[in-house]
Amino acid sequence: MELAQRLSRIAESQTIQMAKLSRELRAQGQDIIDLSIGEPDFDTPQHIKDAAKKAIDEGYTHYTPVPGYPELRKAICEKLKRDNGVEYTPDRIVVSTGAKQSIANVVLSLVDPGDEVIIPTPYWVSYSEIVRLEKGEVVFVKGTFENEYKITPEQLEAAITPKSKLFIYSSPCNPTGSVYTQEELDGLAEVFKKHPQVFIISDEIYEYINYQGAHASLAKYDFLKDRLIIVNGLSKGYAMTGWRLGYIAAPVPIAKACDKIQGQITSGTCSITQRAGITALTSDMKPTHDMVAEFRRRRDYMVRTLRTIPGLKVTEPQGAFYVFPDVSAYYGKKAGDTVITNADALCMYLIREAHISTVTGEAFGEPDCIRLSYAASMDKLEEALRRLKDALAKLGD
Repeated sequence: MELAQRLSRIAESQTIQMAKLSRELRAQGQDIIDLSIGEPDFDTPQHIKDAAKKAIDEGYTHYTPVPGYPELRKAICEKLKRDNGVEYTPDRIVVSTGAKQSIANVVLSLVDPGDEVIIPTPYWVSYSEIVRLEKGEVVFVKGTFENEYKITPEQLEAAITPKSKLFIYSSPCNPTGSVYTQEELDGLAEVFKKHPQVFIISDEIYEYINYQGAHASLAKYDFLKDRLIIVNGLSKGYAMTGWRLGYIAAPVPIAKACDKIQGQITSGTCSITQRAGITALTSDMKPTHDMVAEFRRRRDYMVRTLRTIPGLKVTEPQGAFYVFPDVSAYYGKKAGDTVITNADALCMYLIREAHISTVTGEAFGEPDCIRLSYAASMDKLEEALRRLKDALAKLGD
């Protein structure tokens, strides 16, 4: 069967691949601890679930406006003013079926074949593949361990060319947990000020899972507002992954373009999810704060324990729920017939030997690391790190 050539331009998500392998091995009876998936292990708060049930009873079971219910778009504007200090109107908001669709809509709206899209590494796996679907040219800018995997203004300046069309970044970052401070964003903003042809996607899906204080965003700078697109959603901060609700706050022409594209692909997001989303955005944030406090406790345990394992290099993440250790010290080591040639091989060794599912850093543009999610109970994390330590200790020269 001859399929479309565009399929050859993209790879399957390696995070989804590892989650799939974990399920398969678990179905075979193996006790797999899954540290590969980016999903809070908490249930959606009860008051949000109650709002969804109420919406069903009140008859919110019909098609919705493509960009979202007006009440939800207004609630998003109020949230942006309350939490971020930025002013938006509902005509600049488009609600989609998850933040991934929001990003895809924006890329479809902006990127033509040959346009360059700048992506700092490490990066979330889907950024590059969405760009490649549109025949855009991906330009990676390498973040370093020494700078907590964040890029500098000098690196950004060096990456921009006359063909640069879009810059995509996340803060807090998946997979590193790194968070840009407002001072660091000041430097990047000054570079963008000199290059008005470059649009910016600021992926803020992990906004609330932030351990260093107030969330910093490029949305602060008025001189960028006509080319900045905020992407956010409810999956991470409200433990609503399966509900699938993301949104953009964007210049009106981009919002209209995303509305047009979405109208031909999925139309409006689930009506019940949207009603629940209004409640999530306008009600008590205590469940979110409690969840973040627990993530911080797990973060501290993970970093403290991983730093006791010889050979691992570990930064302390300031947000999200991942640790991203450098594992290159184990390259060339052996256990029986198994040789660790790279991070991919180490991930496969860990799932076979220790029954721990992780994700290779290659998927995120940093081939010497692996991603460990601590969106799991403390009991599971303690057992997973015990297994990890034992499995790595078996590797020798």
